[in-house]
Amino acid sequence: MLWYHAVVEREHELQNPTSPEKIRLLGERLRLGPGSHVLDVASGRGGPALVLAGAFGCRITCVERSEEFHAVAQSRVREAGLEALVELVHADARDYPLEPERYDAALCLGASFVWDGLAGTLEALVPAVRPRGFVAVGEPYWRTWPLPDGFEPDEGEEGFVTLAETVERFETAGLAPVTVIDASHDDWDRYETLHWLAGEEWLNEHPDDPDADGIRTHLERGRRRYLRWTRDLLGWAIIAGRKP
Repeated sequence: MLWYHAVVEREHELQNPTSPEKIRLLGERLRLGPGSHVLDVASGRGGPALVLAGAFGCRITCVERSEEFHAVAQSRVREAGLEALVELVHADARDYPLEPERYDAALCLGASFVWDGLAGTLEALVPAVRPRGFVAVGEPYWRTWPLPDGFEPDEGEEGFVTLAETVERFETAGLAPVTVIDASHDDWDRYETLHWLAGEEWLNEHPDDPDADGIRTHLERGRRRYLRWTRDLLGWAIIAGRKP
């Protein structure tokens, strides 16, 4: 089937439930400046890189395996005139060589599945940042625990824990937690409902596409699940930890 996220995230400036203001806040908390070098793994359409490079003048190396997202990021970086600051690498982040202590900060926003979860992501990224550098991960967590009767986590959600336990995983990885930037309901609604709009418009443009029924089914299920359960149960936060 046509890749679902390429359809429903074709208009997202940021592909997570956050905002440009919160990405700039992240840059402030990571102490970014013109001399900083940032790694952004699974960087998607390049949204955070554009915000951070534009606001702080830092260099950013983006690694993204999706051809669709990589091509869009190339266009966006070119249009923003940030080619000198943003390097775009088309590769699977899991296979990308991480040179020890090369970066001032390493980001993985909403893509810890690359290393099979948060613990594996921190294990991969901590060695790549210099001493006193930062690792920031955007990660889902459960706002309610235990989960209510009748709710079944989707595949990939079983490993999520509470926010407190999520932050503890940074400490276990040897990082000092220094900031939490949480997604609000407004952030979630903006992110999720743009999926609905983009998906509906794609279906209207491609009524006879062989993948239309699958896209429609996925879209409708996601909308029902969000409104019935995950809007209240599932949180998402960018957590930053500092290396000793």
